[in-house]
Amino acid sequence: MQRFHTGPVALLFFAAGCASSKAGPPGADASDATIADGSSTADASPGGETPVEGSLEVNYDGAVSGSIVHPCTLPGSIVRTATGTTLVPGGEGPDGQALPDVSYIEVPTGFCVHYFGNVGNARQIRFAPSGEAFVASPTGPTTSEGSNGQSAVLVLPDDNNDGVADGNLTFMGGLVYTQGLLFTGGYLYYQDAATIRRVPYTPGQRASPGASELVADIGANHHQDAVHWPKALDIADDGTIYVGNGGSQDDQCVKPPWPFLGGILTLDGTPGGSIVARGLRNPIAIRCARGHNQCFALELAKDYSASEAGREKLLPIRQGDDWGFPCCATEGVPYADAPYRTDAGAPMLADCSAIAPATDSFLIGDTPFGLDFETGLWPGSWSGRVFIANHGAAGTWTGARLVAIAMDPTTGLPMPGTNYMGGADMGALVDFATGWDDGQNDHGRPTAVAFSADGRLFLTNDATGDIVWIAPSSL
Repeated sequence: MQRFHTGPVALLFFAAGCASSKAGPPGADASDATIADGSSTADASPGGETPVEGSLEVNYDGAVSGSIVHPCTLPGSIVRTATGTTLVPGGEGPDGQALPDVSYIEVPTGFCVHYFGNVGNARQIRFAPSGEAFVASPTGPTTSEGSNGQSAVLVLPDDNNDGVADGNLTFMGGLVYTQGLLFTGGYLYYQDAATIRRVPYTPGQRASPGASELVADIGANHHQDAVHWPKALDIADDGTIYVGNGGSQDDQCVKPPWPFLGGILTLDGTPGGSIVARGLRNPIAIRCARGHNQCFALELAKDYSASEAGREKLLPIRQGDDWGFPCCATEGVPYADAPYRTDAGAPMLADCSAIAPATDSFLIGDTPFGLDFETGLWPGSWSGRVFIANHGAAGTWTGARLVAIAMDPTTGLPMPGTNYMGGADMGALVDFATGWDDGQNDHGRPTAVAFSADGRLFLTNDATGDIVWIAPSSL
């Protein structure tokens, strides 16, 4: 079951010299422009380093790393039953040591949890066509402050299919600011500071082939925030690649027409990408669901704005949408502390009547951080849902959990669901996995979500580095 679009992507690479000298976050380098024939002026591998010696290459024979039948029977699986939890005996890491205890993660009856591996500051996880987990591990300033990050994209194969990573291999290094990853069309696309780059990728490859191509320099044309630097990306059914750009907490509301600060861009060959949607403070994650040509983003809204009707959001990516930041909390509701002045000098609140409505939203501080879509292998009401990792509130991690929202099979859109008012009735939004929010800050924070081809849900944790997978016993 292929989880990634592998057809041709219409990307028109722009000529050298069109990038401006406007700086992105530290580590950005606008000098490696892509020339008209598609080749790169960069002489080094991505991030400016040669591939790390000892990175493992394999001869791909069609086998899929980590393709597992009946994963909940593997040694080390913690299985939730009607009478409690059962540990399948055995299970060890590649070093021969017992697996770390992840029994604090509570899942529904009929599901299991299993430790997979550890990558410091694991901020994104994607699966290669040959099944290996690729993990982005930056060190740039983030909510979790880059603890134990590697400034690298790492590969975690599971060639013996025991449910545990065989080890951590450096695919490419020298990437202080990296988060977005995408496999498509024979390439690995990745974020390097304010740029999106790509390298050729062959299934089974576990080290970078060398020099990269510059796909887009987002910093050349658009505002770059030093804190909200992550650039998530994904590809729609029609081949469109979307990428997020963050605004700043202290962005000021100004008189319309509002400038583009934070929002969604499409990589269409124009320098820096073309604007699709605007009015976002921090679109931390982007994922596309298959079958309806629908893509979605998670928005981390204005801090401390709950009293002003602010809410975090799961939102569809649509051409021309305005989500309001920094002027509007939501449709029809301006932020009380964000007036701008008219030409006459009188303060005036923004007109928020045309702001896109949020149908799926979260409490400010729940921090929805990563998402992916279950493809129909899971049983019952969990089948076909979108699963969202809530990072929890900074400092306390209150609200850290994994939630799920039912999808409308006709439209491909999530059903309405919200907890932004803190009520008991959350509509289509339900808790799936809990245990991180224990008041002790001892289990880290759910971060990125990705379903592997065999149906397991992989979940990273940028605070502890632990990566786990969750699966139904019916697989």
